[in-house]
Amino acid sequence: AGADVFLMPSRFEPCGLNQLYSLRYGTVPVVHATGGLDDTVVEFDARVGLGTGFKFTPYTEEAFLAALRRAIDTRRDAATWQRLVTNGMSQDFSWQRAAREYARLYTSLAE
Repeated sequence: AGADVFLMPSRFEPCGLNQLYSLRYGTVPVVHATGGLDDTVVEFDARVGLGTGFKFTPYTEEAFLAALRRAIDTRRDAATWQRLVTNGMSQDFSWQRAAREYARLYTSLAE
């Protein structure tokens, strides 16, 4: 990746794509928990190694800085950071996946 962290502190974001690009290419997103950003980024929990980035709410400077500090603190542990990056890069937001899920849903409704 060209950067370790991608900052997207949008006040409103129906469904941005840049956080998806950052996940795909190994840059950890720090986003405001709103709209599509909240739907596509999962808060990282270092205790269990799950999540794809860092979110903040409410929309304040303090909350944004707290999320950025969580990212910086996580970056200090190379193995934990690599786990976070790998989690993000393994996400599948493709149209093929969406089509498969819709086909399964329609099939289950038809039964």
